[in-house]
This record gives sequence, structure tokens and C-alpha cells, in this order.
Amino acid sequence: MRFLLAPDLAPVVSAGVLWLDGATVVEREPRLDPVLAAAAAGARAADASGSLRGPAEATRAMYKQVGLDPTKTRPSSEALLRRVRKGDALPRINSMVDVCNWCSLEFQLPYGLYDLAHVEGEEVEMRRGREGESYAGIRKDDVHVGGRICVADVRGAFGNPTSDSARTMVTTATTSALVVVFAPRSTDRWQLSTAIEVTAQRMTEFTGARETARAMV
Repeated sequence: MRFLLAPDLAPVVSAGVLWLDGATVVEREPRLDPVLAAAAAGARAADASGSLRGPAEATRAMYKQVGLDPTKTRPSSEALLRRVRKGDALPRINSMVDVCNWCSLEFQLPYGLYDLAHVEGEEVEMRRGREGESYAGIRKDDVHVGGRICVADVRGAFGNPTSDSARTMVTTATTSALVVVFAPRSTDRWQLSTAIEVTAQRMTEFTGARETARAMV
């Protein structure tokens, strides 16, 4: 499967991509309990002022470049950061989603996670959503992506840096998955490469998944 970036988005966003196979996804992985608690505590301690810096600011700028107000439509990474700064724990969904949330919080980059069994065709493209394009969200109403950064297969859009689709969501039945890191174009290549490497290692450790391919576009 190829991963493509639409030329008009190349000045705005880059993507780190992982293909994973052989995963065993469980509803609750006890080994994640201490590391997720430590990650949340670290995020709270990192900046007691509550301001946004570095990757979080760059991600906001990325949203503004495509005409979105990031204070109204928040990147998923920022939503996680705000949650833990309020004193809440990281949400627990299943072992694979929990690893993605951990990485997204740590690197302050939005992550998308998709069950490859429900991604159709030989290509996935990161592009702007078409006029009127939408999909059923996970535990949400329809997610409208017209003009916004999204990822799409032959059936249409199924994810964006704020929220993903019910069609491709990862469950305990998932064995193969696609991880997409939505990185502002200003993101240092070394930083994005590090995020991909750490994500791959954690997926192997906590879900048993093996990496079959990776890309940066």
C-alpha cells in the first residue's frame, strides 16, 4: 500500500507513517498503567503555566493554514494535553489506541490510527477534504472534512488530525494497522523520525505488532 501526500498540502503538513501487522489488541494492558500515569504527570509538570510551546504551537499554525480555528477545532494532541493538565488521566480505549495516545501526548503531534482490514484499495492519500465530504466519527456525529487535512482511501476520507472514523477504528479484533503522524511541515525530520521509531518500539512491546514498513512524506 502506498501513502501519498497531495501537492497542495506539501507546504503545510508532512506525515510519518507506520504499517503494523501481527498485533494482539486487548481492552486493558496492565503494563501500560505506570507508563501512562508517568506520561500524564510529566506533561503536567513540563509547563505549569499551561501555555503551548514548540510542536503544539506549530500544529495550531498548521490548522490556521488550512482555514481552521484551532481553539474551536482542536488537534487531538492538544486535546489530550489539556485533558491531563486538568488532572484527568489519559483515556483508556484499548492497548493499541492507548500507545498512540501516549506517543501523541509525548511528542505533541496529532496521531491517526486505522485498522488496515477496513482501509480499501492500494493507496492512502493525505489531502484536503472535498466539498461536503464527511464520515461517521468514533462515538461522535458526522465529522465534516471539506477543505480540511484528511486521509482517504478509494471509499473516501476516514481520518483527520482531530478525529477519526468509525469505519476504520481499531478494536480488539484488529491485527494490522496504519499509524499516521500529522506533523506540521516545520517539524524537524529528526523529531518526526524519532516519533515514528518510538511508536514502533512501543507498539511491539505492548501489542506484539511487528513493523512491516514505514515512510516519511
